Amino acid sequence: MVSVIIPTYNRAPFLEEALNSVLAQTYRPLEIIVVDDGSTDETPRLITRYPVVYHRKAQGGPASARNRGILISRGEFIAFLDSDDLWLPEKLERQVAFFETHPEAVAVQPEEIWIKNGRRVFPKSKHRKPNGYFFDRAVKLCLVSPSGVMLRRRIFDEIGLFDENFPVCEDYELWLRLAARYPVYLIPDPLVIKRGGHPDQLSSTPGLDFWRLKALSKIFNDPVLTPEMRFMVAVEARRKAEIFIRGALRHGNIFGAFEAQKILKRFSRLSFPIFENDGKHLFHP
Repeated sequence: MVSVIIPTYNRAPFLEEALNSVLAQTYRPLEIIVVDDGSTDETPRLITRYPVVYHRKAQGGPASARNRGILISRGEFIAFLDSDDLWLPEKLERQVAFFETHPEAVAVQPEEIWIKNGRRVFPKSKHRKPNGYFFDRAVKLCLVSPSGVMLRRRIFDEIGLFDENFPVCEDYELWLRLAARYPVYLIPDPLVIKRGGHPDQLSSTPGLDFWRLKALSKIFNDPVLTPEMRFMVAVEARRKAEIFIRGALRHGNIFGAFEAQKILKRFSRLSFPIFENDGKHLFHP
């Protein structure tokens, strides 16, 4: 029932541990698909030791790699695992059991254990995982973990695949489309070990708020959004644009600041003012 998709790029040591955590699952997946996004390390040699579907492609980024895995998969459910993360043994079994008792659900994720530079860290309250509808929080932060969530395959037929125009924040953009339509449920036990702090992490790329701003601009035109949801998007777009523009100007990125300002102008259809928490009028197209 479950297709496991592992995108990877030059992470052979991490990938070996990730694969071992999948093979240790108490629930046996239908298939394990490793999508190699053009690695130049030992990945092709390593993969010969594992019973997986190995697909090698030209480098195109995480969105492209995940999409390729989805398109060649056969399972009713899709579970992603970033190659630097790990699953605890009951992860898949618990999620499949959840779907069996909640046939209306399309997405469920567990809690996580966060490890940074080899040490456990505890997320702030703003990072707590959602349980149910969460669009109001989805616009602010990426609260769905690719390594944790399991999705019904059919959801991609409705909301589409990852947007390959996004070199980063491609998951944030997809979760906006998901959260606008469906709840994401939570298994309150930690079943994923999320590892961070290594230098090749895309989440440490400078200027991420520019791509989050582009994602907000895209979701703003989604026909399923209510007026209240569009208001949330516009407020958060203003906030993220201000953060990005300040940083861009400080680092001499005039072009980036200009592009962010152009994106903000796309919200000009609004006929109501936007306020920050202090009530000061900031933006009235």
